[in-house]
Amino acid sequence: MVNGTFQNVFQIVPFFYNTGNTSLVLSIFFIIYLIGLLMNFLLLTVIYINDHLHTPLYIFLCNLSFVDICSTSATVPKLLVMLLSGNNTIPFMQCFSQTYFFLLAASAEDILLFIMAYDRYIAICNPLHYHHLLRNKVCILFIFIIWLSASLNSLLMTLPVSMMSFCQTNIIQHFFCEAKSLTKISCAGREIFYYIVYMELLLFGLFPFLCSLTSYIKILNIILQIKSKEGKKKAFSTCSSHLAVIMLYYTTGASMYMIPPSKYSDVMEQISTVLCTAITPILNPLIYSLRNKDVKRGLRNLVAGKLKMAAI
Repeated sequence: MVNGTFQNVFQIVPFFYNTGNTSLVLSIFFIIYLIGLLMNFLLLTVIYINDHLHTPLYIFLCNLSFVDICSTSATVPKLLVMLLSGNNTIPFMQCFSQTYFFLLAASAEDILLFIMAYDRYIAICNPLHYHHLLRNKVCILFIFIIWLSASLNSLLMTLPVSMMSFCQTNIIQHFFCEAKSLTKISCAGREIFYYIVYMELLLFGLFPFLCSLTSYIKILNIILQIKSKEGKKKAFSTCSSHLAVIMLYYTTGASMYMIPPSKYSDVMEQISTVLCTAITPILNPLIYSLRNKDVKRGLRNLVAGKLKMAAI
């Protein structure tokens, strides 16, 4: 429900909008977005052309790269258009669509990181049954469940936001239509949304995190029982990249949603969101590229193949 005087549009007003440095901000976000896209597409390409990377872990990693592309593409391109054109308005339906796709990517990443932790748990703690427990049909089923659950959760969170009353202002103090920022300018209907958020944090935040944490505690226990230093190093190297990604995701995510709004300013909230939506998609493929021997080997194969083609 909306007030007709708003002409069915919101105004996006991030903290940097009226600083007079529009060109600088535009350049920074464009470079960040471009680097994120290139790195994730590069990781997808490396996995696709290297047969030794066609395993369950890298199937899930491909989905993680796709999630990162979706997350940043749901928010940054519209911001770039607004900065370039000087028009900071966004229609209601486009705003709620942006909210939906951002939440879709966030929900999918919650579940995906848990599934990837389960993959590492099976690989380390039950290696003899790894290929049976995570055969292709099971992986496809996992991916289907991830995206179905994420779609339903995103829809469940977006609908209450779209039904709120905005009768005082249409100015969103954020750089995109973030759900919590929309509740701040609503004058009715936010109670249902907050209830859903608390349930969502339990089901899609706390529960996957605790399951991932439990998996890694068991993995660490198994690794510590390995007698050889080389064996310990090899076992830990297979998990360290994913563990780093989990810590990065939940640290930035917690700064966005787990702290009550009264505890920090709108500026800090927007900075936390930038870290989660724009910086994390760059760091994820970087972490997997630098700390994963198989990915580095695949990257070398890709570069070698390109050099051979150039030499012909």
